[in-house]
Amino acid sequence: MDAAEADWIDRFIRHLEFERRLSAETCKHYRRDLDALQSFCDETGIDGWTGLDSEHMRAWSATSFRRGLSSRSIQRRLSAARTFFRYLLREKHVKLNPVQSVSAPKAPKRLPGNLDADRMARLLEIPGKGPLVDRDRAILELLYSSGLRLAELTNLNLGDIDAQDATVHVTGKGNKDRIVPVGSKALQALARWQISRTELAHTGERALFVSNRGTRLSRRSVQARVDHWARCQGIDTKVYPHLFRHSFATHLLESSHDLRGVQELLGHANISTTQVYTHLDFQHLAQIYDRTHPRARIKPKDKA
Repeated sequence: MDAAEADWIDRFIRHLEFERRLSAETCKHYRRDLDALQSFCDETGIDGWTGLDSEHMRAWSATSFRRGLSSRSIQRRLSAARTFFRYLLREKHVKLNPVQSVSAPKAPKRLPGNLDADRMARLLEIPGKGPLVDRDRAILELLYSSGLRLAELTNLNLGDIDAQDATVHVTGKGNKDRIVPVGSKALQALARWQISRTELAHTGERALFVSNRGTRLSRRSVQARVDHWARCQGIDTKVYPHLFRHSFATHLLESSHDLRGVQELLGHANISTTQVYTHLDFQHLAQIYDRTHPRARIKPKDKA
């Protein structure tokens, strides 16, 4: 593929960055998937985006599968290509979207694990003193208290926590903002951390969580600290930041049975995502049905 055709990927990424204002991480994923499509075109002798049709896209999907890519990853690749061709249509560079009718193999739905309330409580009782322990304690408490994604946590700035209202302002996927409650334990941990933070943070640093170098804490560092404390606390399963989010959702749903409310707190655009993300066993769902559905309630029999 010549340089002029390849340049459309750069134009599209700029469109995502400046027009749609997507995050740098999201743009990186788009570029990676489109670079893979360009490589497929080079391998198969397709010299331009107008030369692609639906059969080519199905062949790309099949090739990706044979090379060991998961169904979920293929779905993501096709979604990126579909969005790219919508952009090319808008710019009148192509006349059709060859991905429109192409679907990836269905991915099996996995139910992520979670920590039960007792093990979560044990994990959160981390021992020790000092700025780094205060920071880690605040991170763990906030992850569980508010169900934040890892990127949402590391992107927080000082002004995003409102201690008076007990809320945190979060910028989620697609730059969508939401306000999420913060529990009292997390607020206490955050208050202690904000005092300790002054010992580490560089002057003018806006990040809520900083490293021992005084700059914004990276996602990799949060993952490492979560794993460290899980091992220290004797948690007998693999613990990672997203596990806090799933535990948050599961425990809330088990207590409230309010799927819509949990959807709002998690920042899911579609409730189907929440339904997959959380898991109540069938018996529990059946109990809710029996208790709430007008035609399911068992009426007491009249005495003879």
